[in-house]
Amino acid sequence: MLPEEIIIAPVVTEKSNDELQEGKYTFKVNKKATKVQIANAVEKLFEVKVLKVNTMTVKGKEKRVGYHTGKTSDWKKAIVTIDTNPGDVTYLGKGGKQIKGSKKFKDSIDEFMGA
Repeated sequence: MLPEEIIIAPVVTEKSNDELQEGKYTFKVNKKATKVQIANAVEKLFEVKVLKVNTMTVKGKEKRVGYHTGKTSDWKKAIVTIDTNPGDVTYLGKGGKQIKGSKKFKDSIDEFMGA
């Protein structure tokens, strides 16, 4: 699946807005997507470092129009925690030398609130 097919839309609620300061972003995602696919899609689309992904299936609600009753579709929600303080990565290279690598990661998703 392509990253554009995995991430459908952001979920903007009062609770999700409160969690933005903690680096948690909520998305509506494809029902067949796994946590690993969701993490890779968010990293590729928004250029951030994903630390954790929590997913849940939201059950559809019963709706009524006049006499007829029906049910809205079930959907999948993902709460993605990103690294709000991305730093340099240090690893051991050839010969046991320490090498610093700096990946260019953002510390927030600017597109989330339509900014």
